[in-house]
Amino acid sequence: MTLEQWGDLQTQLYETVGENNYRNWIEPLEFRGIEDSGIAVFHAPTNFFGSYVSQNFGDLLLAQMSRRDPDVRRLAFRVGQGDSSAERRPSAAAEAQPQMQQDARSEPRSESRRSSDILPSAPLDARFTFDGFVVGKPNELAHAAARRVAEGGQVTFNPLFLYGGVGLGKTHLMHAIAWELRARMPELNVLYLSAEQFMYRFVQALREKRMMDFKELFRSVDVLMVDDVQFIAGKDSTQEEFFHTFNALVDQNKQIVISADRAPDEIKDLENRIRSRLQSGLVVDLHPTDYELRLGILQSKVDSYRNLYPGLHIEDGVLEFLAHRISTNVRVLEGALTRLFAFASLVGKPITMDLVQDSLADVLRASERKISIEEIQRKVAEHYNIRLSDMIGPKRVRVFARPRQVAMYLCKQLTRRSLPEIGRRFGGRDHTTVMHGVKRIEELRHQDGQIDEDIELLRRALEA
Repeated sequence: MTLEQWGDLQTQLYETVGENNYRNWIEPLEFRGIEDSGIAVFHAPTNFFGSYVSQNFGDLLLAQMSRRDPDVRRLAFRVGQGDSSAERRPSAAAEAQPQMQQDARSEPRSESRRSSDILPSAPLDARFTFDGFVVGKPNELAHAAARRVAEGGQVTFNPLFLYGGVGLGKTHLMHAIAWELRARMPELNVLYLSAEQFMYRFVQALREKRMMDFKELFRSVDVLMVDDVQFIAGKDSTQEEFFHTFNALVDQNKQIVISADRAPDEIKDLENRIRSRLQSGLVVDLHPTDYELRLGILQSKVDSYRNLYPGLHIEDGVLEFLAHRISTNVRVLEGALTRLFAFASLVGKPITMDLVQDSLADVLRASERKISIEEIQRKVAEHYNIRLSDMIGPKRVRVFARPRQVAMYLCKQLTRRSLPEIGRRFGGRDHTTVMHGVKRIEELRHQDGQIDEDIELLRRALEA
């Protein structure tokens, strides 16, 4: 690309990003030419300036430059003594630049938010890498598929569709793929964003009559990653553009990675043609975490905390207790451990079961409310292959009485219901009957290995 072509491109950029952004961030750049490896080199006034332009305007610059010169594959922003003889677009940039740099230093966050409205980009969390992802049975397929995509090159499935509930690792895997691809093949244009960001920028492009730039930008990526795609359901125009973008990238053999909170055929108001496209690749479910995976996550977090809290002691059984009790959301689980470490370090005490009960009382209460007596009764009946009506009915034969006592025991352990209320849910039995059943199971757990194993299996199934 020549300096003359860069001058023509500046005119296009002025119309695309608007006067304020152009004068503040594009005009002060000095184009230095194209290196042999296809790197377009720019002189930037400061390191901050170059990093900011790269993060917020880099994708647009690269897309526009590669359109005019296919040899351009990457951008580089370097700080040094500017070349006074370099051709630049005549304007008031020289007068505005000192004030612009001062504003950039004093208000980087607010300016970042304004510029991020223009380009589809989302920051990647440095913690969300493959090294920091704990693999277990519920997520091993999703992890393997994500690893395969992150290796780069052609894969047999496109798109990769990851789905699951809140806090199961979808976003972690998305970020990990992006980090790995950027490390392995920095020349690739990897674009990660949420469906909400895609929708917002689409609406903005419509309002500002910049749809061609929007289309060019999204169709120029090598890997497109869209998180929480369920949010575009019901938005007809956004779905239309997403469908065409999807098709254009697939036709160019570009990789697409999508995530959602449910499977494609379960997303309400999603167009059938989009649903069909999403199902044409590999659809992977991240199952709810089991006890072993939750315990592994906690142990991994403890290892990472050792440097921050070197002298902190954790009593045996604490991690196992947390893995049992906090089962619905990994984020809540990790947050509970973070709070526990912080609390223990502030009060200068070891992490004991008493400290857990004191500092995590609200979290533990919330987790208890998730399990109902009816759910326990149903699980126990299924486990022992008996009818629910027989388990809560009046029959006292051992084949029904023992499962009934197991269910009562679990209700006492896993819910906050009183003994009289538990008794009422078991056919109107007296609270002393419940007390006897609970005591009997406690005794049998020490005497009968099969009963103890049954209790653990049922507990894990209920807390999964």
